[in-house]
Amino acid sequence: MSVPPPLKPATLHDVARAAGVSPITASRALSNPALVSPKTIALVQQAVEATGYIPNLLAGGLKSRRSRMVAGIVPALSVAQFLPSVQTLTETLAEEGYQVLLGQTRYDAAREEAVLNTMISRQPDGIVFAGLIQSEAARERLRRAGVPVVEIWDLSQRPVDMLVGFSHLKVGSALAGFCLARGWRRVGIATADDHRAMQRREGFIAAFGREVPTACVTAPSNLERGRRALADLLAQDPALRMICCSSDQLAHGVLVEAHARGLRVPQDLAICGFGNADFSAHLLPSLSTVLVDGPGIGRLAAEMVLARARGEPVAQPVVDVGFRIVERESTAGG
Repeated sequence: MSVPPPLKPATLHDVARAAGVSPITASRALSNPALVSPKTIALVQQAVEATGYIPNLLAGGLKSRRSRMVAGIVPALSVAQFLPSVQTLTETLAEEGYQVLLGQTRYDAAREEAVLNTMISRQPDGIVFAGLIQSEAARERLRRAGVPVVEIWDLSQRPVDMLVGFSHLKVGSALAGFCLARGWRRVGIATADDHRAMQRREGFIAAFGREVPTACVTAPSNLERGRRALADLLAQDPALRMICCSSDQLAHGVLVEAHARGLRVPQDLAICGFGNADFSAHLLPSLSTVLVDGPGIGRLAAEMVLARARGEPVAQPVVDVGFRIVERESTAGG
């Protein structure tokens, strides 16, 4: 049985031939349409559709020293709190002709460095990294490469380059104040083991004034781990009155386990999450949480990268977007 040879991709010369124009005119119609007539543009566009031509962005990038690609690196795509930032990052960059290449670190330091090395080798026009880059070797490599870098969803006095985020220590402190103001002293913490979640726990303990029962699960969080976390916490203290969770996914699991045990929320047990996931307002009861402007973070990060790509200075390279506690039914606020 003979196998037909693979079809060769259409070239710019094929487009020019189909449109009845010279290759340079076809090129101008696609890359700088202001230089040619509307009639010629229409002919070339028809030829592009007829031939299936796809511009070679790599070749164009070699000439302009631009890849038109931005690397977006997140701990895990399953973490709902990062998705609004990724979406607006992608949409804002796409409006300017850039595409996002996503990578995952899986909360692993060695994988983080490997993903960064791979992205740098592709010569992106920018890197947007969810969290703070921990590896000093990677930080130095990024500085030497001269790639614009925006770290997001965290705060630091020494970012690699630019940063859009907030203080996780302050989030923890605010949650402790929230609990103390409502008279909750029997409080437990259900937390993932990643750096940012543990910082929130640290801020909570410092403001609360003493240690509290803690159930620590492997990141990324999910519903099943939330159920196990509540079982662990109630084994430590069956009289707990409030559970603070490091994510809305974990809080969802805590809520399900509370229902399974016949505990009324919030009458018997109050619950608060983090991240304001799209489902949190629609649970029964609706979930109190910490709201961070995820879409705004993604938009600002994209604008920073685009400004640097245009050779423009970034007036405010470090932006603290802050946060706020949204009280809903799970803490009797709905």
